[in-house]
Amino acid sequence: MAKRKRSRNGIIIKSPDEIAQMRVACETASEILQNVAKFIDVGKTTKEVDLYAAELMKERNCKSAFLGYRGFPGYTCISPNIEVVHGIGGDYVIGDGDIISVDVGITLNGWIGDNATTVAVGNVDDESKRLLAVTEQSLYEAMSFAREGEYLGDLCGAVEDYVKPFGFSVVKEFVGHGVGRDLHEEPSVPNYRPAGKTPRLVEGMVLAVEPMINLGTPRVRILDDGWTVITGDKKNSAHFEHTVLVTKDGPDILTARPREATPELLGITL
Repeated sequence: MAKRKRSRNGIIIKSPDEIAQMRVACETASEILQNVAKFIDVGKTTKEVDLYAAELMKERNCKSAFLGYRGFPGYTCISPNIEVVHGIGGDYVIGDGDIISVDVGITLNGWIGDNATTVAVGNVDDESKRLLAVTEQSLYEAMSFAREGEYLGDLCGAVEDYVKPFGFSVVKEFVGHGVGRDLHEEPSVPNYRPAGKTPRLVEGMVLAVEPMINLGTPRVRILDDGWTVITGDKKNSAHFEHTVLVTKDGPDILTARPREATPELLGITL
């Protein structure tokens, strides 16, 4: 077996054949996420949403990349309102005005597809709508740097640079990451500009970019279940994620889907 090519920084560079296989996994993850987002509605429990995702995975002959990972008990991460990430599907009944973050990661033929969105349910308040729109746009601002020769630090810094003028805050304890055969590969992809020099991006790198943005304080805490992360002030949080391939011509979004939280779609003005 040929030795896998890596950059000078230990980051795995995917070959064209590996990218083709990963593209299939990512397209499948995107399809599942879009269907799960449509399934979310008032009166359903987060457990029902999680089990629906599991059915979709079974139909598509893939497995959850999260179930059992370090002991995680869910097929997906479902995080309502003040929950930032790593929420576990359970008895919570989705209500009118909720925002529900859903993170879908799957394994298909040995490759990972990882993506997330935050769904506005019914009559969501304008402040939360603004949070969703800004968070989603910050993801695209960051991904615009997924081009060979750009610095990783500029990609990361683009998130915080975009959200701060709106008065929102970036979660710093949890970050994006490289992705491929493993769910978490090098490099770490924070949503703020790291201190010091960061590596230049190289064609063939694949990154999971995932802004986690809070309405209020950036502080978070983990609940007693050991997984669920909530905001320190119990104000809402939003989470959007794509798996993106670095190319010489710019970002190739492997988990591409229609935009979900633009101001036009949410009926607000930023």
